Amino acid sequence: MIYKSCPAKIFLSFIVKEEDNTRPATASMNYAKPDMPFPKGMDIINLNYQGEGIRDAPAYAHLRGIRTSPLYPAFHEKFPDKLIVSSETASALSTRGTYVFPVTGEISAPVSDSTGGDPQNKYVSAYELYTAQFGASPDKVFASQDQHPFVAGEFVWSGFDYLGEPTPYYTARSSYSGIVDLAGFKKDRFYLYQSRWRPDYKMAHILPHWNWPERVGQVTPVHVFTSGDEAELFLNGTSLGSKKKQQYEYRLRWDDVKYVPGELKVIAYKNGKVWAQDIVKTTNEASQLSISADRKLIKADGTDLSFITVKVMDRNGLVVPTANSKVSFEIEGPGEIIATDNGDPANMVSFASKEREAYSGLVLAIVRSQRGKAGTIKISASSGKLKTGTIQILAK
Repeated sequence: MIYKSCPAKIFLSFIVKEEDNTRPATASMNYAKPDMPFPKGMDIINLNYQGEGIRDAPAYAHLRGIRTSPLYPAFHEKFPDKLIVSSETASALSTRGTYVFPVTGEISAPVSDSTGGDPQNKYVSAYELYTAQFGASPDKVFASQDQHPFVAGEFVWSGFDYLGEPTPYYTARSSYSGIVDLAGFKKDRFYLYQSRWRPDYKMAHILPHWNWPERVGQVTPVHVFTSGDEAELFLNGTSLGSKKKQQYEYRLRWDDVKYVPGELKVIAYKNGKVWAQDIVKTTNEASQLSISADRKLIKADGTDLSFITVKVMDRNGLVVPTANSKVSFEIEGPGEIIATDNGDPANMVSFASKEREAYSGLVLAIVRSQRGKAGTIKISASSGKLKTGTIQILAK
């Protein structure tokens, strides 16, 4: 079949339909506008970043490059009968458990060496407000979608950190855009999405951690992610006031809190009733390693895996959020440690290493069974004077 005077992109759509006409054709659009030929050939409109707008918020005004207001309404007006989906949103950036001060007062801001970024350690602030230059925070994305309810939904860039594209620090090994880090540990952003995507799940999450001996008396903002609609924050038992989510707000902010060690507690409410709570405490020094496995029974087929998490903890069993203790792994029995990691995008130690520094208090080891060899596998994690952690898993 030949299509005369047909734009190349629409022609590709025809080719797809010749092969399988039971499915809609689409393509992710980074730059195409409603009046261009490209989207005419799409059965579904897939937008990358343009739905929430690109470089259109105040904090992005100084940047060069494409500047686009949210295009959801323009595409909807041009193609009222076509489904609209955001095929890539956000490109927010952060490193797990690391916070950079001061904190922007905007709901979304580009990371740089002077705001949100720490070029020496290659951190990006885990307040979850900072983005790639073309990106947007989850808060900004959510607001745009809620203002345009005809949008079907979003795919976030990205679910996990991944090797490559190490924006903004190009000498790092991995991306910074994941909701979950490269080791599979949840960033604070995980809980912001959880509060959005699971509105009936009772949860509240405080950030940052509360181990700041160098910041006594200094402003250290406290943010709360919750599926509730209101919350009250307490510092060492004293109320710092209640806040209620306003329209197009997705976090609660106490931006003038001055740090003193102790306990932060938040009580979240929904429709006037207690909904959930969270507590963050200042810890003592690290004294022990806690070890756990996602699966304690694996198949003895040479491919099955168990993911082992080690937490650096104080004497009270609290994770020490600033701990970077070097952890050494040993294994006995019919298994092998095939990789370790800690989620630090700037860490260049080989995945095959049996030693790994903790990052924000956590380390991961991956254990694989040996083909045809059943039995008990014992894994030990040690670090200097810290109490060793051990666990057994069974290959069957």
